Amino acid sequence: MTKKYFLITFFFTVLIGCNQEVPSCDILIENGMIYNGSGEKPYKGSVAINNEKILYVGPKKQFISKKTINAEGKAISPGFINMLSWAYGSLLKDGRSLSDIKQGVTLEVFGEGNSPGPTGIKDSSDYISFGDAMLKLESKGVSTNIASFLGATTVRIQEVGYDNRKASLEEITNMKQLVQKSMEEGAMGIGSSLIYAPADYASTGELIALSKIAAEYGGMYISHIRNEDSKVLDAIDELITISKQADIPAEIYHLKASREANWNLLDKMIEKVEKARAEGLKITADMYTYNASSTGLTGVIPTWVQEGGHRAWINRMQESGPRKRVIEDIRKELLQQAPEGILMVGFNKEAMAEKYMGMTIAQVAKIRNQTPEETIVDLVIEDDSRIQCIYFSMSEDNIRKKIKLPWVSFCSDAGSFSDPSEKFRTHPRAFGSFIRVLGKYSRDEGLITLEEGIRKLTGFPAQNLGLKDRGFLKEKFYADVIVFDPKEVRDNATFDDPIQYAEGIEHVLVNGKQVLENGEHTGVFSGKFVKGPGYKDN
Repeated sequence: MTKKYFLITFFFTVLIGCNQEVPSCDILIENGMIYNGSGEKPYKGSVAINNEKILYVGPKKQFISKKTINAEGKAISPGFINMLSWAYGSLLKDGRSLSDIKQGVTLEVFGEGNSPGPTGIKDSSDYISFGDAMLKLESKGVSTNIASFLGATTVRIQEVGYDNRKASLEEITNMKQLVQKSMEEGAMGIGSSLIYAPADYASTGELIALSKIAAEYGGMYISHIRNEDSKVLDAIDELITISKQADIPAEIYHLKASREANWNLLDKMIEKVEKARAEGLKITADMYTYNASSTGLTGVIPTWVQEGGHRAWINRMQESGPRKRVIEDIRKELLQQAPEGILMVGFNKEAMAEKYMGMTIAQVAKIRNQTPEETIVDLVIEDDSRIQCIYFSMSEDNIRKKIKLPWVSFCSDAGSFSDPSEKFRTHPRAFGSFIRVLGKYSRDEGLITLEEGIRKLTGFPAQNLGLKDRGFLKEKFYADVIVFDPKEVRDNATFDDPIQYAEGIEHVLVNGKQVLENGEHTGVFSGKFVKGPGYKDN
């Protein structure tokens, strides 16, 4: 062996040895404050990512990385979970999900009463199962992960239709089979929305029967409870009953005491939930961070008139007898929800939008020289739709009280939008509900610590959903990771000008791929269909 050969061999041996001691990764995020999703105090360190998973999280450590993100002065946390998203349709159109991605959301959860599937006539070419509907969105390409509950309304429509009656034993048996199949296809559990038709035609017993099947697969029951104003305490009792009798964890969608006369009921609502939790029931809730809700004019139109579906409902309101009755019922509703507080933001017909977009029911009633209740009925008929509205009906003090509850996570109850140039109006919660937790309520008002806000946006909802490998910064977990500046995060969307992206989220990784870099979308669509605990890979 020549001296030259020996030196070359020695050099490469040392080099190889060094490489073995210094691990490699695809992406290294270093020098940031790590908030791991548990609510523990942060510490300065690094997160190393390889392929889809977190390789390392802890104090600074040397890695050979293909890409390094310097997070000096920034926070590193798990991606946020949107517990109630209506983004399925908007993501089919544009999978970037910018209004949520720019707030740090990496998982959209659908299924408030209605789910993407099953739909269509069984055994026909137009039928699509729950699992196929979710895979359709995943295959199209989406930047956030997606998950969904099975909608109790969707299941009921499949078997009962829009009839206002109890389901037969045979229909309940068929519905239970749909639940079983959908849980095995990846549903998170059962989601109901009991203030709308035909959802509220379902009995408590029907919901218990469906929830028992979901419970067998480790799922949960989540509900827009049957009432959110004067009878809200009874509605919470129903949810607790379902949880107890079906032996299933249960969550209240967008916890609220709606309409000013009922704001004082929030304390009793909290007492009921905390008593049930003390007795061992897993009862939780989620919320959005605004004092106004958003739904159709169906929010003040009784469900009896909606029996039979959309066309039957529109036709019925044009008949003299039902019209007189529905106007009287709406008049009673407006005693609690002033027409000045109902802002119209979504129409079916362009001509209607040009005339009335951004106006309140009170304003339009004055223009049309009608009573507010007559205006509501006629607008719905003329637009041939439920007309999307914003209802100013909640208390800011109650919002702050709910944010501090340790068993409450967060949602948008909205779509996720990616093209501000489109002419549309929406609720600002679509662009700001999550970032307000970190900016307005944690940093500016000091209601909760930053680590607690992040826990309520990440690890806590992940545990509620039964996710075993998401929601925390842990080794071998999926790399849904965000980097943001706690001093700069802020919401810009307002009720007058809602189409404005949030600021302060700099980097977002979904399944180890960077979808947001320095606040800009990268063109990457790495989102996956995240399956529930009962999923079976057939």
